[in-house]
Amino acid sequence: MANFYIHVPFCRKACHYCDFHFSTQLGYINKMLQSMAEEMRIRSDHWSDEMFHTLYLGGGTPSLLTLDQLTFLKENAYAHYRFSDTIEFTLEVNPEDVTLERIKRWKNLGVNRLSLGLQSFEDRDLTLMNRSHTAADSLHSLELAVAHFDRVSVDIIYGIPGQSDSILEAGVRRVVAMGATHLSAYALTVEPNTALARFIEKELVEDVDEEQAERQFLLILDTLSDLGFDHYETSNFAIPGHYSINNSAYWKGTPYLGIGPSAHSFKGCRRSWNVAQNHKYMQAIAEEKPIFGSEDLSVKDRYNEFVMTSLRTIWGVSYSELEQRFGVSYVHYFKMMSTPFIVDALLFEEDGVVRATRKGKFLIDGIASDLFMIEINPARK
Repeated sequence: MANFYIHVPFCRKACHYCDFHFSTQLGYINKMLQSMAEEMRIRSDHWSDEMFHTLYLGGGTPSLLTLDQLTFLKENAYAHYRFSDTIEFTLEVNPEDVTLERIKRWKNLGVNRLSLGLQSFEDRDLTLMNRSHTAADSLHSLELAVAHFDRVSVDIIYGIPGQSDSILEAGVRRVVAMGATHLSAYALTVEPNTALARFIEKELVEDVDEEQAERQFLLILDTLSDLGFDHYETSNFAIPGHYSINNSAYWKGTPYLGIGPSAHSFKGCRRSWNVAQNHKYMQAIAEEKPIFGSEDLSVKDRYNEFVMTSLRTIWGVSYSELEQRFGVSYVHYFKMMSTPFIVDALLFEEDGVVRATRKGKFLIDGIASDLFMIEINPARK
């Protein structure tokens, strides 16, 4: 099983917090799509042994593409790769792009899961982040989405300076009541060289408050748990049966192919990443030059990645899987390093599986990094 990701590197405007790769120059979209189709052809031989179970269009803002453009991408993917008859086909959409006509077109294309970028339930937050929609637009788009799709995910951001706890909780409860089956919640992060970073540096906007972020993370966790959602990954919640197959694959180490500028791929012990510049990407393809860099992951690298991704999930780190993948010496190392966090009630062990406690979930990335193998590299046994 493998997963197919297409990065659409265009947005109508730049969100102040975003450091993803995109361009607001929309005049050459078709030229870019031709290059992406050529990348699909070029890389197909290396992936001919794989059956793809997901197709995910992210970005950027793939919902700004026309139906013909979306169809072009899908048809080229299907022309060069094998896809399951029961794929999860996700399209990321912005609320301002959602209309009844577009909803019907996306569904006719075969999309069976929408991911809505609502981000906040307060207009003041949306203005601060330079979003193109209002809170009312968000709810209207969700209303249309759930009327036509059984699988609808909502993205929200917490930890925004001045964000209201009560409005956040009420908003989460409302989107669930409206029919959202999945929710992704991300802490606002101040990335270098973004507009938000400059605003904070000039003291035009308050800096992110870690205590607020942790409080709101736990508020979302408790609210969604109360509503019957599983917290199956640090940033992701879903009702049973509605976990994202695409996202789960990343955390479980399943192969994935990424198409488009800045897209990443993973297969076996090798990771690769496409050039993150639109015109360099198109030029490289036109001149038949390499478009991506790559690295072979060492056993230590794979161990560290396994610990990080597993601890972020509901499945945790299994001693038996750890031994099967890396050998008994790595199990001993993990037990030694994780014991202090178990004593501090940030991790717990049950039936040979270590997971994060409620207290440890917000801190899990830092905890996982403390468990990494850096200098010691025991021989596989």
